[in-house]
Amino acid sequence: MQFRHVVVWPLRLMAPGAPTADFGALFVEQAGTAWKLVDDEYTGDPAAFQERHYSEFVAFLPPVQRFLYGQGLGRLVTPGYGESPVTTARRTDVHQVRLTLAPLGEVITLDVAHIDLYFFVDIPLAMLAMEVVGHNMTVIQAQESMYQFGRAYPAYWEADGSGGHCPLRVEWLSGTGETLATSDYEDKRKYLETVCRHRAPAIATHWEFLLSPLVIDHADQAGGLRFRLLEYNNMPLLTYLAMSDVNGLTRADRARFALASGSAQHTTTSFSDQELTELEARFGYAQARESRGGRDWGGIHHTVSGHALVVIGPAGNPFFVDAERGYLARFRHQHFLAFLIAHFHRATLLMLSDWLSVIMGRLVPADLGSTGTFRTDMRSTLEVFLRFSHRYWFHDIADHVQTRDLFNLLRHRLRIDELFVELRQELQDMNQYLEGDVARRQNNSMVRLTVVTTLGLIGTVTTGLLGMNLIDWSAYQPLTKVLLFVGFFTPVSVLVLLSVVRSSRLSVLLDRLSDEKVTLRDKLRAFGDI
Repeated sequence: MQFRHVVVWPLRLMAPGAPTADFGALFVEQAGTAWKLVDDEYTGDPAAFQERHYSEFVAFLPPVQRFLYGQGLGRLVTPGYGESPVTTARRTDVHQVRLTLAPLGEVITLDVAHIDLYFFVDIPLAMLAMEVVGHNMTVIQAQESMYQFGRAYPAYWEADGSGGHCPLRVEWLSGTGETLATSDYEDKRKYLETVCRHRAPAIATHWEFLLSPLVIDHADQAGGLRFRLLEYNNMPLLTYLAMSDVNGLTRADRARFALASGSAQHTTTSFSDQELTELEARFGYAQARESRGGRDWGGIHHTVSGHALVVIGPAGNPFFVDAERGYLARFRHQHFLAFLIAHFHRATLLMLSDWLSVIMGRLVPADLGSTGTFRTDMRSTLEVFLRFSHRYWFHDIADHVQTRDLFNLLRHRLRIDELFVELRQELQDMNQYLEGDVARRQNNSMVRLTVVTTLGLIGTVTTGLLGMNLIDWSAYQPLTKVLLFVGFFTPVSVLVLLSVVRSSRLSVLLDRLSDEKVTLRDKLRAFGDI
């Protein structure tokens, strides 16, 4: 069996800087990193441009092409709205993964195809993508690898101290076989202390090594770019299985692959015929049939649960195992990008929703400073949402039937449209609150200005009369004129200030004076309240 397994891990960045910062460039610029920016394969030497690159490009609609590949300027150009907003960093020092599977301690070694980090201009989000390859694996090994490999931290601990749902041991190996990092799922004290102190889970040391210099937000070590987790410890995954005998799989095995729930020896879960039928109807996608070389290559089976996209096909099918023009190339490129975009959409919506809850939690309506900060934070969040919805939001990404269908199934399983509508409604509600608050403040200001203007009318008429030369002010000495000015200015100023202070009560008095139905006693009472 050929086993290809890709984990995709969305991470929320906590980096300082403007919303339009190029987080990928900031990440790679940090000293000592093993990550390097990936230049755009689509703007390099035409002689190196391969057929699979072309097939990948034309599979997507033009708006998605511009999102993924830009407009021919390359990804190393300063990002803007003419180039691709996606920046990719890659590390090549990890060549293999030595995986010790629970519960029997079986050791398998997987080759690393690539390890990439994707960053998005305007969106403080990073997505780790790691592809591993195994050969001559059994069904049980494949099921357990899917179930155990992409675990950020243990869910619990077994009686023997090993991490629950996790491998017994994970080792990153260099090209010479040297161990670069090892997991620590069994270190219960570390995980307990982190949750106790920070109310956030720690991640295993081998994932810390892989993400470095990205640092989890609550960690004590220094780091310019920090991140927080967005979802559960089990990373979303894509799996490709080329089997010598596809028909030898039982319905229960297919269900376990679809759910990434581990093998039968690791779980006591059993499926009834009704449950299997429901799972096949819910997660299954019609078998793909391709005609190549005059032969009909069928028997390719898909399951899409949202968390996992699994493709199973016959190893004897040359089209299915072709990495350049066949189905394997399609899986590694078109299907992977569709999966990446869907989970990018979900991660961004979850991030913004969490952002809103934090902003709302900081609001103290009686505190003017808090209200001003709330208004600024909401404006920033709304700007990020608008950039996302106008630049990154796609309902359809491809005209190719299979790619389009798989993307739509992923969106449906991940409830992306529902999350989008909920978030947009939350933003509209908060925006209406801000507009209502501004309107209320403006109304209060208008009331005060109206009262002050009304009272100022008395002073205006008085000074107008004084300016009619009823009194010959020119006969007085300059010092006397200054004293007279001060004598008028001081009580007028006091009157204006008092009218501002009592503007609410004065507005009530004006309302009652103008209302003919109000009795004289009530009008006098309103005057007395001042």
